[in-house]
Amino acid sequence: MPSFLNSLSQRLHLSSKPETKSDFKPSSTTTAQQSITLSTKTSKMSEPIALILGSGPRVGAAVAQAFAASGYKVAMAARKGTDSKTAEGYLSIKADFAQPESIPGIFDTVKKQLGSAPSIIVYNAASLTPPPENALLSIPPARVTNDLNVNVVSPFVAAEQAIKGWETLSGGNKLFIYTGNAQNDMVLPVPMMLNLGVGKAASASWIGQADGAYAAKGYRFIYADERQADGKMKGMALDGPAHGDFYVQLAKSTSGIPWQATFVKSKGYVSFK
Repeated sequence: MPSFLNSLSQRLHLSSKPETKSDFKPSSTTTAQQSITLSTKTSKMSEPIALILGSGPRVGAAVAQAFAASGYKVAMAARKGTDSKTAEGYLSIKADFAQPESIPGIFDTVKKQLGSAPSIIVYNAASLTPPPENALLSIPPARVTNDLNVNVVSPFVAAEQAIKGWETLSGGNKLFIYTGNAQNDMVLPVPMMLNLGVGKAASASWIGQADGAYAAKGYRFIYADERQADGKMKGMALDGPAHGDFYVQLAKSTSGIPWQATFVKSKGYVSFK
């Protein structure tokens, strides 16, 4: 019999005896404290936290809605963040992903405002700088650095912060999802996508390595890439709700899902290897 049930049984048995000075009577303060402790534990277990880094009106918004509908507390960080609660009840945090050193502060805010570290982290921010016409490698170095910070360095720092937070959590799935595209698999002859492709390919590399390195701890790192049904790149036709559905599916279970998770709307994971 669990200890708390045994204790309860003993107290009920004692209450049936004539009262004596040696009978134990829990004070109202003790009972209230136990009730508060149980309530707090139950709340934390039933409300995991999802942190979405980069919350645009399409994918970011749909992912937030999907996690909220699945019982998660949701925090969203973006350049247009308000450092307050949204109408939907999400925690909105102002963030600049071109400044990797600011990332730890986002995690600190989530823990302070929502009570614990996030178990699910979605990195959805992205940046690109089109090169001058007919001058592919003439993008100003400052812009190359900016885009690399957003596409590679900031998610790298976020992954480090995710691990630190996961080490404070017990139970539940721990998952880092990077919203990718097919540019880690293919070189597109589209000049405006140059910096974005460099960033996606670089992040795919460290995500794949991280997924293997932390597998023993049960931590998963996923490079999520929505494709068309024939495996072609989705491009600007990305489907927000499809991302939300797949990401929530991953949060429930990543069994059988590799780090490079290509998916198709309404089908989930589909391998195109």
